[in-house]
Amino acid sequence: MEKFFKLKENGTKASTEVIAGLTTFFAMSYIIFVNPSILSATGMPTQAVFLATIIAAAIGTLVMALFANVPYAQAPGMGLNAFFTYTVCFALGFTWQQALAMVFICGIVNILITVTKLRKAIIKSIPESLQHAIGGGIGIFVAYIGIKNANLVQFTSDPGTIMSINGSAFSAGATYEGITSVVSSGGAVPALAVFNSPALILALIGLILTIILLVAKVKGAILIGIVATTIIGIPLGVVDLSAISLSADSLSASFQDLGVTFGAAFGPEGMQTLFADPSKILMVIMTIFAFSISDTFDTIGTFIGTGRRSGIFSADDMKTMENSKGFKSKMDKALFADAIATSIGAVVGTSNTTTYVESSAGIGAGGRTGLTSLVTAIALLACMFLAPVMGIVPSEATAPALIAVGIMMMSAFKEIKWGDFEEAVPAFFAGVFMALCYSISYGIAAGFLFYCIVKIVRGKAKELHPILIVSTILFILNFIVLAVI
Repeated sequence: MEKFFKLKENGTKASTEVIAGLTTFFAMSYIIFVNPSILSATGMPTQAVFLATIIAAAIGTLVMALFANVPYAQAPGMGLNAFFTYTVCFALGFTWQQALAMVFICGIVNILITVTKLRKAIIKSIPESLQHAIGGGIGIFVAYIGIKNANLVQFTSDPGTIMSINGSAFSAGATYEGITSVVSSGGAVPALAVFNSPALILALIGLILTIILLVAKVKGAILIGIVATTIIGIPLGVVDLSAISLSADSLSASFQDLGVTFGAAFGPEGMQTLFADPSKILMVIMTIFAFSISDTFDTIGTFIGTGRRSGIFSADDMKTMENSKGFKSKMDKALFADAIATSIGAVVGTSNTTTYVESSAGIGAGGRTGLTSLVTAIALLACMFLAPVMGIVPSEATAPALIAVGIMMMSAFKEIKWGDFEEAVPAFFAGVFMALCYSISYGIAAGFLFYCIVKIVRGKAKELHPILIVSTILFILNFIVLAVI
């Protein structure tokens, strides 16, 4: 184990990596329950998506562990699964099989741009100040995910600012049943939640406990916080132990349902009809591009934001990536591992599989090698048999871990020259928009756009890297397409 994962070389040990792997697992385990609830709205069997989510996440994470030797976990991305359901299937009218076909093609595209070094060139084109902004921005994003999962804030929407319900234009006189989504404009006002429910009280207890453990520098503080908060949730009535039921029949039924989604991307309702309608070919291409650009920049943002601060991707490793051919650096291998995971996920029946920003929880717990990812992958696979047990860990227990890790990651902001408005403007938009837009890639898009604007206005357009310019233009085109459709 020492020889394979190079634990001493990376300044870690097996016990630390195991704790980090479990910490990452608990921080991201919500996806195995959330993803099926989102994708099943398209008509996909819920249990099939449940298994597909676990399989895609486990395989992608194993590749990270055994090929790249980095502590990153992969799973179907939040945001990308919503785009899959509410935009591609509902708004554009594609079948879920066709959507899976587009996800598969997106994975192939990502593999090609990784093998041809385009992904590496993109990383090299990002200015150092923006890289720090991305790191700090991911901190805000991770912390916001934690705050949101803990329901520590609530939003009030003025009826006059509600734009749509269930993807259709809102009408004040209409009656709605089975509401799945409500979209409001700037009239949605955030406020601190009222602490009058056991779940909110548990989240607050968990947050205070986790912070105390971290300040006291207790080893495994984040994992201890998750487990302790879950235990405290039992007498509070938030954790229901009676929900634990180990049934072999339910697992067998899930595998039968998996046959519906497995390979559906290549069937008569998928790839075989995807390009059959000439009037939709441009829309198919732009949708694949939208999938690809979000997937690519979410991953790059996660690697840059977490890898720089932790030293996982050292200066020597980055130099090797820039000057070598093939897959000789950790970054090369990690990018390739991420690229193939999306296509694997599409084959089994789920939306884009991407590197999870929640990996930062395990990194914050000391994870530095692929052993962390291996432990996470094993825990994910165990969920096939122990899903009811894993399900008793409430979001109120994992949310404090995300908030704490977000606080740690925000230290990257100190490297930015905030007194220099030329550097502060793009850094601000890159960092803050990640949380406000609930998307790493949109934050990067905002940073790129304002970086270009600032440089052009200051007469420094020659300093702009061609890839940065092209990426910015592609982001703008992506936003135009999303606005049109």
